[in-house]
Amino acid sequence: MKHWLQPNWQAPANVHAYMTTRTGGVSVGTYGDIAGVNGLNPATHVGDDPTHVNANRALIRAQVPSEPLWLNQTHSTIVWQQTANDDDHTKPPPEADAVVLTQAGQVGVIMTADCLPALFCSDDGKVVGAAHAGWRGLVDGVIENTLIAMREQGAEVANIHVWLGAAIGPAAFEVGQDVLEEFLAKTPQAVGDVRAFFKPKSAGKYWADIYGLARARLLAMGVTRVFGGELCTVSDEARFYSYRRDRVTGRMATLIWFD
Repeated sequence: MKHWLQPNWQAPANVHAYMTTRTGGVSVGTYGDIAGVNGLNPATHVGDDPTHVNANRALIRAQVPSEPLWLNQTHSTIVWQQTANDDDHTKPPPEADAVVLTQAGQVGVIMTADCLPALFCSDDGKVVGAAHAGWRGLVDGVIENTLIAMREQGAEVANIHVWLGAAIGPAAFEVGQDVLEEFLAKTPQAVGDVRAFFKPKSAGKYWADIYGLARARLLAMGVTRVFGGELCTVSDEARFYSYRRDRVTGRMATLIWFD
């Protein structure tokens, strides 16, 4: 797994997590690495050759204890709770943008290419989760919903560890006035004024800090053990796919499970 990122966080020893990069697979062209070869794109919905996608998923599967629970992501705030083992992978993927797992060996996965991948684990290593937090999901509450789902499974929110994976950085995430207005209208009062995370660029345009916005929401929920959040998918072309940069591109997979 030399091409994968391993979170630098204080998770329990029985919790395992990785984020793939754009290298180490078989996809080519815009789905490949920076040279147009050896791309590790696991997404079936972006136009890549299905045989390449299946081969990439097989490479990922070989490094984890079971078939990952692939989701049909729609920028929603739906959290899929997989509380029992289910080996029938012929079923359509559940429509959700977050997953919470409570069984050892189950593998949660989300796919991103600029949106924020967030991983969660309880202090005792018995509940883990992952969320796809693009700005739409973030403003609508996907992080809060994931924490609530973990709490329902017995995790104490104040003791949850969170890792923020590679996403579009604050020097690359240009948004319009409409995005700022949505955050002003929908951000819970406990989070405070979100204007600090929108740096003016030009008339009606801002540089948005998705990492800062996520940390503020986590803190408002009582989560203080937050790690990561220093990478930029747009600027690091050698390692990461980026929809904002390339439009037609692959996706990274961020995976979590526990023994």
